[in-house]
Amino acid sequence: MTIRIGVIGTGAIGEDHARRITQTLSGGKIVAVNDVNQDQARAVVDRLGLDAKVYESGHELIQADDVDAVLVCSWGPTHEEFVLAAIEAGKYVFCEKPLATTAEGCLRIVEAEVKAGKRLVQVGFMRRYDKGYQQLKQALDNNEIGAPLMMHCAHRNPTVPDRYVTEMAIVDTAIHELDVLRWLLNDDYKSMQVVYPKGTKNRFEHLADPQILLIETLGGVRIDLEIFVNCQYGYDIQCQVVGESGIASLPEPQSLLMRKDTKLYTNVLVDWKDRFIESYDIELQDFIRGCEQDTVGGPSAWDGYAAAVAADSAVKAQQSGAIESVEMAGRPAFYG
Repeated sequence: MTIRIGVIGTGAIGEDHARRITQTLSGGKIVAVNDVNQDQARAVVDRLGLDAKVYESGHELIQADDVDAVLVCSWGPTHEEFVLAAIEAGKYVFCEKPLATTAEGCLRIVEAEVKAGKRLVQVGFMRRYDKGYQQLKQALDNNEIGAPLMMHCAHRNPTVPDRYVTEMAIVDTAIHELDVLRWLLNDDYKSMQVVYPKGTKNRFEHLADPQILLIETLGGVRIDLEIFVNCQYGYDIQCQVVGESGIASLPEPQSLLMRKDTKLYTNVLVDWKDRFIESYDIELQDFIRGCEQDTVGGPSAWDGYAAAVAADSAVKAQQSGAIESVEMAGRPAFYG
């Protein structure tokens, strides 16, 4: 069985997903594409050699009879309308983050999916598919270090463009941690606080960098997350869990150990796509497999909502300097 897939948004991530489905993964075929820039969509079809129709609108693509599933990779503010349209059409939909630009929008998607009566939505939180995070999750689930007490985390980028502003440290950068840490601990968040260390000279005037996000979970675990987006030296993701009887740390990406010129060293990655490229492959293969089996798994619409609520509280904490509570709606039994 081949899942016929339409891609809405053929920018960098949309084209890369179309490439991996066409060249790397099994069970899926790109049959339709759409982008606000029609020339860009046609160029992607040509570059990848796709046998795909270019649609003038995402809604036309969703309604097409030969489209079984939809990838939403367009501009963030369009995500909600396209995901809701896919649910209304009874089609599976993989949505890159954010699921919606507001928690209220995410909740509307949750309600629509519950009303549909089956899992149709998977959100693109690829960290859960990373082998290192999978190992960390297994250690926690198997109680190998006892009950988690604290987590020390870091999300570092070498540089960011000058359009990057302070709020983006949460909604664009730390949003992946806000999902994956909740998943690792199987716990929800109670509060958020943001503190600002001495700023790097490499930041822009409109950007506070670095930042430290202090999180408390409902279960009492304390998390400190350093967000440093002009660290210069590379792309570096760290996560250490301190438990009652041991410590578990996210493994470093596999890298060649060199002895040269009186030095012992490994190279540090500089591109997030290189760090998580395999995770992107695994998550989309999981989505295609879910379509084949008539129910998708992976990060759910509820997970998208939970991340959005946490992000809203963290942004509020950026602005207030206070400890801000995380207030979520009641979790529907539909999501287990």
